[in-house]
Amino acid sequence: MEWSRQYSSVVWLDSNGHSDKYSSADALMAVNRQTDMSENSYNTIDEVQDFIDKKKDWLFGFISYDFKNTLEKLESKNPDTIGFPELHFSCPEKIIRFNQQMVEFHYLIPFENEIEKDFTIIQNLMPRQSKPSKGIRIQMRMYKEAYFKKVNQILDHIRLGNIYEVNFCQEFYSNHSTIDPWSTYKHLNAISQPPFASFVKYGDAYLMGASPERYLKKIGGQVISQPIKGTSRRDGIPVKDELLKTQLANDTKERSENIMITDLVRNDLSRSASRGSVAVTELCKVYTFKQVHQMISTVTSEVSPSIEPTQLIKDTFPMGSMTGAPKISAMNIIEEMETSKRGLYSGTVGYFEPNGNFDFNVVIRSILYNAARKYVSYSVGSAITARSIPEKEYEECLLKAKAMRSVLEAKNS
Repeated sequence: MEWSRQYSSVVWLDSNGHSDKYSSADALMAVNRQTDMSENSYNTIDEVQDFIDKKKDWLFGFISYDFKNTLEKLESKNPDTIGFPELHFSCPEKIIRFNQQMVEFHYLIPFENEIEKDFTIIQNLMPRQSKPSKGIRIQMRMYKEAYFKKVNQILDHIRLGNIYEVNFCQEFYSNHSTIDPWSTYKHLNAISQPPFASFVKYGDAYLMGASPERYLKKIGGQVISQPIKGTSRRDGIPVKDELLKTQLANDTKERSENIMITDLVRNDLSRSASRGSVAVTELCKVYTFKQVHQMISTVTSEVSPSIEPTQLIKDTFPMGSMTGAPKISAMNIIEEMETSKRGLYSGTVGYFEPNGNFDFNVVIRSILYNAARKYVSYSVGSAITARSIPEKEYEECLLKAKAMRSVLEAKNS
């Protein structure tokens, strides 16, 4: 992480030691000297697919939530506070891959002679001591009364049959603030330790991500999606913590939310799947992380080799866990009710391998920062269904925001 400060474009992905049968790397670092290199930088999904077809090399990058407007007849008119583009991928000059106590250096040919030098520098590099900070003041984009009013409006849509579930989000922000993205990310990651952590530097725009959720992964002919719906706090007393976990597993409302989105994911995957291959291999299983318990389902499918990797993304983006159901109706209501553009929040960060396999997370539990604008932002949301109680949904948002807020407001962060 410290070594990457010198580069203009950085993507860092970290599993934090979490492993399942779909894992393929413990961590990955990809860097470029320039943010936009015309010869290996791609800003449309068709350019990405053309690269995959012809070059068969690594691509790292991100897709913002607003890429939905390219896929459907939708729009995003709310203010954009951070400034990430809708989509950006590049073939890195240098990739460092960590897996099973092995470190692999994958450098483009012009940079291969720098491997040993970089290895030596990294081994001897001491972490930078961040300057003492008073922390920054976080403001709410939407106050409690306004939040309750909007949730009740969404509930009216549900009662009228316009929608079944909406992932409604709110932004917390700080103006005229300066943070050190690297030390902020390291602090956030240390207190969260999620399986899909990510750090992105794109010019003046930064992502410090502590996501527990996988959006989509392709391994050969298999596709995997693992939507999260259902959250519970942790307790320092083991017996009470186990009780909270059990209560989440048996919570009728939380299970209903999860099953609804799992069904949406099944439908999305079926667009490209071989007939009869879509399966729910895990339904409403509760996993424990440092900050929260989460209810996760796993949906898999098989696809023909003729299906383009980017087609799988087109079929499933944005991820159902961040929209609701039906998806188009949910996204229209999100645009109407939310007060700021989501941008990279609710989007995805990940990579394509030379063989066409890929792995992407869901950008949640994340801090966004524009260094030039001195603007810091994080958003949180919850699923609004017919059984939602506005006060409880608000409490869930504050629970999800706890880690980001504590990092930003803490001294010496």
